[in-house]
This record gives sequence, structure tokens and C-alpha cells, in this order.
Amino acid sequence: VQLQASGGGLVQAGESLRLTCTASGGAFSTYTRGWFRQAPGKEREFVAAITFASVIHYADTVKGRFTLSRDDRKNIIFLQMDNVKPDDTAVYTCAAGAPLENFVADQTAYDYWGQGTLVTVSS
Repeated sequence: VQLQASGGGLVQAGESLRLTCTASGGAFSTYTRGWFRQAPGKEREFVAAITFASVIHYADTVKGRFTLSRDDRKNIIFLQMDNVKPDDTAVYTCAAGAPLENFVADQTAYDYWGQGTLVTVSS
């Protein structure tokens, strides 16, 4: 499975942005699909994920502001980012794998990773 994230850019705090992850070469919807981010000088961290059973999980830092959705016919997942904050500045990457239901934040459980897209939030 090949993944490509897109949609990043420069936005001001409080604005919105939608990221897209497009998959090819495999049955994307049969995997748990996740978004991760890495801010400058920090470790990569979990943002959100949707399991193959369509259960969606969010990191506490984005809950209520970010929304993950998908279009299985097009092998795409989206990350709608609302009310963004400067702390959301990071390279956002999508991934696919088979983590256990309660371990969707475990990066080692993801087998496929896309190239990231940079989101910069100005204050």
C-alpha cells in the first residue's frame, strides 16, 4: 500500500484546514488508518485513527477540534482540522496497519507510511 498525504499549508490560529491521505496498491479500508504528526524537535505522536471496524480514536490534544473521515470507495481518509493552534504545527503523516483496538497509537503496529505534509499555524 502506498500512501500520500496532502493538504498542508500555512494557516492562522483559529482557522481550519483539511488534510487528505490517498492510498493505492491495496485494500486500504481493511487496515486501521491513522494520522500522526511530528513537531520540530519532538517525537512523532498519534493524532487520530479509524479501525477496520470503523471505530475512530483521537488524541486528547485534538479531541473536539479534529475530525477523521473516510471515503472507502476512493481509498481516502481525511483529517479536518478546526480551530487550529500554534501547537498543531507539525509534519502530518498518514499510516496503515493492524494495531490492536486499544493500541491504535502504537506506531510500531503500522506497516505503511506516507510522506508527510507540513502544517504551520501562526499565532
